[in-house]
Amino acid sequence: MRPFTFTQSQDVDTAVQEVSKEGAKFIAGGTNLLDLMKIDVMSPSHLVDITQIALDTIEETEAGGIRLGALAKNADTAYHELVETRYPLLSHAILAGATAQLRNMATDGGNLLQRTRCYYFYDTHTPCNKREPGSGCSAIQGYNRDLAILGTSEHCIATHPSDMCVALAALEATVQVTGKNGARSIPFANFHRLPGDTPHLDSNLQPDEIITAIELPANGFATHYTYLKLRDRASYAFALVSVAAALELEGNTVKEARIALGGVAHKPWRVPQAEALLHGQQATRENFQKVAEAYLEGAKGFGHNDFKIELAKRAIVRALEQATKKEATA
Repeated sequence: MRPFTFTQSQDVDTAVQEVSKEGAKFIAGGTNLLDLMKIDVMSPSHLVDITQIALDTIEETEAGGIRLGALAKNADTAYHELVETRYPLLSHAILAGATAQLRNMATDGGNLLQRTRCYYFYDTHTPCNKREPGSGCSAIQGYNRDLAILGTSEHCIATHPSDMCVALAALEATVQVTGKNGARSIPFANFHRLPGDTPHLDSNLQPDEIITAIELPANGFATHYTYLKLRDRASYAFALVSVAAALELEGNTVKEARIALGGVAHKPWRVPQAEALLHGQQATRENFQKVAEAYLEGAKGFGHNDFKIELAKRAIVRALEQATKKEATA
């Protein structure tokens, strides 16, 4: 690990000023950043500790939703009464990720900003456009079993690793941020980026901005939902494919459908026009299969991960069937 300076901020304004310094990064739980610093994938020259800022509350909003403070711990969020009862999809997704020890340290804001787990990103002896722009993507011709099949580019096929973010995408959360130019709200669909020709940029958060909260709308789809995570082992493994599915049903007719995929793209993957195929339709396997086909339209494998295309289709159908039956599994 390279040497760095360290300061602790007590409020948002001070934190924004501190992180504006060259080479500065925020640190809260540190569950991802410290690992990357130890292997020299990231080497900030200045760390700004934000754990003393009062951004850890979880409360209702005037609009009937809830506001998750950016520094609320993942475990506290998953087990919070408001989340468990009104947004169980989010609770299940969080509990499907990492270990209890990591969830006790990791923050909600940090979860949004965790870096990819692509093997080549972590291996500093191999080219990686995400780690070193312009050096090339070793994964495209390399071992790519865990990597993306949707939204890829010739520069990067990495996947976003978060479970929490898949649920937040399905729930259509918004991210509240503050920077030198003031506060703004970013729809979750616009927070993370696809790789394009700038794969080193994971999100649309500006360098001087800090996440202050994540806000969820009033409808938490608390009755018909599921979070399905398919992985190589039952614990502490990143998703090969995950599905956050949420339905609003009237009898067996779908009034609204939300689907988000994890483990398949550079960001949680949603296709609203495919979801719309279910609106007003019967909640049947045949209709779910049509949606699954539409969701994977344009998917491309890179050899080792070709199987993900069919796996994702089957996962969507299974998740929608579970949501219809009021089953909720992680």
